[in-house]
Amino acid sequence: MIDQDTTSKKARSTHKLSGKAPLAYALAGAVGLGLLGAALSPNSPQAIAPANAAQKTVKTPLGNAPMSFADLAEKVSPAVVSIQVKNGGKKRKMAQKTPEFNMPDLPDGHPLNEFFKRFRNEGPGKNMRPRPSMGQGSGFIISEDGYVVTNHHVVDGASKITVILDGGDDYEADIIGTDERTDLALLKIKSDKSFEHVEFADETARVGDWVVAVGNPFGLGGTVTAGIVSAHKRDIGNGPYDFLQIDAAVNRGNSGGPAFGLNGKVVGVNTAIFSPSGGNVGIAFAVPAKLAKSVVAQLKSDGKVARGWLGVTIQSVSDDMAASLGLEEPKGAIVTKLSAKGPASKSDMEVGDLILSVQGEAIENSRDLARTIATINPNEKIKIKVLRDGKEQDISVKLGTFPSSKQLAALTKSDKASPSSAEEMEGLGLSIAPASTKPGAGKKGVVITDVDPDSSAAEKGLRAGDVILKVGGKDVSKPEDVADSVKKAKDKGRTAVNMLVRSGDNQRFIAIPLKKV
Repeated sequence: MIDQDTTSKKARSTHKLSGKAPLAYALAGAVGLGLLGAALSPNSPQAIAPANAAQKTVKTPLGNAPMSFADLAEKVSPAVVSIQVKNGGKKRKMAQKTPEFNMPDLPDGHPLNEFFKRFRNEGPGKNMRPRPSMGQGSGFIISEDGYVVTNHHVVDGASKITVILDGGDDYEADIIGTDERTDLALLKIKSDKSFEHVEFADETARVGDWVVAVGNPFGLGGTVTAGIVSAHKRDIGNGPYDFLQIDAAVNRGNSGGPAFGLNGKVVGVNTAIFSPSGGNVGIAFAVPAKLAKSVVAQLKSDGKVARGWLGVTIQSVSDDMAASLGLEEPKGAIVTKLSAKGPASKSDMEVGDLILSVQGEAIENSRDLARTIATINPNEKIKIKVLRDGKEQDISVKLGTFPSSKQLAALTKSDKASPSSAEEMEGLGLSIAPASTKPGAGKKGVVITDVDPDSSAAEKGLRAGDVILKVGGKDVSKPEDVADSVKKAKDKGRTAVNMLVRSGDNQRFIAIPLKKV
């Protein structure tokens, strides 16, 4: 797995949805707000058979469309459940002592005496008992013995989970495992009875395919909505994984519920909505069946998901960056930082390396690299092809295990980059000086003392105080080093030069166009 900035819950897509509108998890709160070890055989007596292929359809110029989803809804609904979650309350603490209120001294027979007596006993600061909260969500049964898939955020922090079937029967359930990065959770119903269940689809739904969402919106119970797959590969800021976008109505409480294809198999697990208002606006996101199936299999066998970890911070290659590296087109992922305690730091990998492939599989961009590393088992030794100084070379790295959120935060905190007569860098629009001559700039690199507001450097976001650590893949410590690297880039016919820049604790590569001479 790769270290990336993935904490934002704002909806983004491959074409980046506007970050100003909130991405809302469909976690109800209307009240308070691979392969499984037991194969999901369609011949199982309790398995729900695929929808009847002979259902009534209407002809269109491009094929048949269903006249009704009633048969499908009737077949799959018994396997869809409502989930009620009780979260253990904590004793509330007052930020400061609540002042005493002067109560009127009323005679026993006064009509308001009982009211003020109750206020004395239950007024501000009096009732400090823990207050558990209740939440609601959706899920679906995937095996005869009662394994249930839902969202991580639906059951996170739960002290008690109740699964309610379509017919109204309810059962307590245990958490087998959860995975925050895909927002999936696996539960087990506490019962020996056999349950009707559904299967994950083997094929990825195509854009335009019908989908039927079944769930528990706003705590209303089994509700069916229909729509189509609107898009693939949506980035919603939840790690490197891509999500399906659907337009079936999904609201709070639908979280963890299934989106079915017309054959009655689950094509996605509803997890989030894009909504300025908090309600459905026709943009919902679901974990694709292939990914969900793989994660659920690991949760069932191990109770958690173990991912490979490379221990680098990366960025995709822009057009300008490609030009600065001598590439005909943008490709790969460029390393901007090595974790001091990560696997990559123990190998021959360097900051500035452009990762082109992993185990012979071409890497398109930073998200592609993150997904690829995440699918490889920890402790596996892999071969990574990088481009360094214009030459390709292979690097061997033994992957680690992707850290938990707390471990990753601690590593990031400890990985602060270590990284002055000013000299004008003609053509770049920068004034720079050795970082060691400016207090707070560190000992490595050159610090930017001024930026021409009309320059390409300003357009790229460079500003005074930023520290340039590398230019053209070479370490720099004085203005002369920068000038030398710029000259070499021009001599090679490059139209841009790349720089590794540190802004605060963050490092990134920026490609600055070079003026023709």
